[in-house]
Amino acid sequence: MNIIPKKAFAIGLAFALSATVASAEDYNITVWAGGTGPNDTYRIDAIKMAADILERQAAIRGENIHINVEGKAYDGWEEFKQGVTLSAESGNAPNIVVTGHEDIAAWAQSGLIVPIEDYVDLGAWPINDIYPNLLKIASFNGAVYGLPQDAESRPMFFWRDHMKGIGYSDADIDALPAKIASGEYTLQNVIEDAKKMQDAGLVEPGYGFYPRVSNGPDYWQFYQSFGGEIENQDGKLVFDKSAMQKFYQFFADAVEAGVTRKNHIGTPWDQWYNEVANGKAGIWHGGTWHYARYTSKEGLDDFFGKIQFSLIPAGDASGNANTITHPLVYLLTQQNDENVESIAAELVTIASEPRINALHAIKSAHLAISRSESGVDLYANDRWASEATERLLPDATAIPNNVNFGQYWEIMWGGLEAVWTGQKTAEQAIKDVETELTATMGDAIVIR
Repeated sequence: MNIIPKKAFAIGLAFALSATVASAEDYNITVWAGGTGPNDTYRIDAIKMAADILERQAAIRGENIHINVEGKAYDGWEEFKQGVTLSAESGNAPNIVVTGHEDIAAWAQSGLIVPIEDYVDLGAWPINDIYPNLLKIASFNGAVYGLPQDAESRPMFFWRDHMKGIGYSDADIDALPAKIASGEYTLQNVIEDAKKMQDAGLVEPGYGFYPRVSNGPDYWQFYQSFGGEIENQDGKLVFDKSAMQKFYQFFADAVEAGVTRKNHIGTPWDQWYNEVANGKAGIWHGGTWHYARYTSKEGLDDFFGKIQFSLIPAGDASGNANTITHPLVYLLTQQNDENVESIAAELVTIASEPRINALHAIKSAHLAISRSESGVDLYANDRWASEATERLLPDATAIPNNVNFGQYWEIMWGGLEAVWTGQKTAEQAIKDVETELTATMGDAIVIR
């Protein structure tokens, strides 16, 4: 990892601006953010704050600059990614994009984005304080392409009263995260407890285990729970047939036991949020950022008195309890104007400072991107942020930045849906997935 910027004009802000601001031109910086709802406003606002700081620093040096930041937030992902791609093709790409790290590989290879390490000093604060694993997730082919905008995790949740209703004491529920981390409580126990809740009339049939209602990185956690490896040390994708079949079978067993509905996928998200935040479901999995929605829009009070959370349990002895983090990242697009790219890089760097990033983390219920952020009062005094960071992040992995991963993901999901809805057995689905992977991906994936 190169820690020295490759372009001399970007070594420091004074050098970056001194040759460009003599005419006191205005600079327009556009920021587009995907997957951004009402609680995620600092994905754009942080860049606006950074622009104000940059202008004030320049003024102290006697320089007159104005940076106008225009933000555009997309609630969904498909429209956002299509918009970024089309704007780039027309030569009008936004200067900064906030997206999932999995876009780095394809966008880097297409030339849409440039490595941020060309414009900043990775060895200087605040970048040198960012967690190394998050910088690695923001990298591709040995180069750091972006800076993490946030971190998160995807835990398992348990409704405390329903757990007590099937015989768990408060002490048992408090001890559950440690039992899951050690492998003592597994995914088999999830199905068993979900069934007990339904049999006791605590939740309706199909609500014992209430998973995410659409495709997402979350489902790779269950593959890892059975020992599945997504990418090996050589950067090759891996299809572990045994682990994938066990993962598929777990969801088939959940449907067979009646604790998960066969037609669960496609349930409206608003309905799902309301149900899990109000005790209609017994056990479910989701994201750390869901905390903000549960405790605000859905009206959940006393989160810690009503809900327990943990890593995703191991599936069996071949796997481990785990969680996936899916950081969004700030990326710089290719603008053919190194001065503008440099200013955008400085804005992203300032926006990554602990106090600024903590505003986003706490408002949106995300997790810290740097060591120092945990010491910011706003963050340190927030129970959810502190406990989620300690309990989940040490075991967090990420989906790979691999140009072929999207195709693998699509095929994996197709197999899971077929098993979930009863169209195929897990064994049949694995055979079909292997055939499709072999035909479409060839030696880009290791099959074992």
